[in-house]
Amino acid sequence: MKVAAVQMVSGVSLQGNLDSARALLEEAARTGAQLAVLPENFCLMGRRDSDKLAARESFGTGAVQRFLAQAAADLGIWIAGGTLPLAASDEAHVRNTLLVFSPAGQCVARYDKIHLFKFDNGSERQDETRVIEGGREPVAFELSVDGQRWRVGLSVCYDLRFPELYRALSADVLLVPSAFTFVTGQAHWELLLRARAVENLAYVIAPAQGGVHENGRRTWGHSMVVDPWGGVLAERAEGPGVVTAELDAGRQARLRLELPALQHRVL
Repeated sequence: MKVAAVQMVSGVSLQGNLDSARALLEEAARTGAQLAVLPENFCLMGRRDSDKLAARESFGTGAVQRFLAQAAADLGIWIAGGTLPLAASDEAHVRNTLLVFSPAGQCVARYDKIHLFKFDNGSERQDETRVIEGGREPVAFELSVDGQRWRVGLSVCYDLRFPELYRALSADVLLVPSAFTFVTGQAHWELLLRARAVENLAYVIAPAQGGVHENGRRTWGHSMVVDPWGGVLAERAEGPGVVTAELDAGRQARLRLELPALQHRVL
């Protein structure tokens, strides 16, 4: 299966971000990608956290969901739509939601980000709980490409620091759309992605926000695809673009047979 991790530097205009995402998805489709994954907050990186509230959609309807469904159908590919803000249980919060659309334009999976980021190093402060309501359930789904079935596990950004989630997903492919800060990304991004791949003998597709945004925030980027042995198959440092790689089910099966660590779990 050929996959694409789409890197963006999303801004404050929802329509502008959708236009940029469409161009990058078309680029991914031209390369032959069968699954394309957009980064966290692909549709909006607002000037304030509260901008997400004005952009929220109800599940099943809204401009961003129509965009994802239409793009998947037009291009004939699977699309994992980074994250978008969906309605939560109260008016003061949204869910940070990853939706997956089939080549028929149907939504086949929904994951609400479970772990919410909080960081304060004295000069940079973030607290997602101010406007985001956390999800509760791990989500995985199955897709079939060229007769090969893949179990795909869903996660978002800060989830990457919680390996128990990935154990629960028990997946062949792990998606990690993200918007890592420059500080934390520089220190931990590649390390954590490769660890999750090795621990689970799984492929990891990690599209990211990468650059300086209109709101002044700088994200780390370095979107990448990692193989089950921890090797980086493709990477893009900064700026909008697409990185692609081939996922080899046979190689994954051989590695899991040669090193059956997943069968050796005790705890």
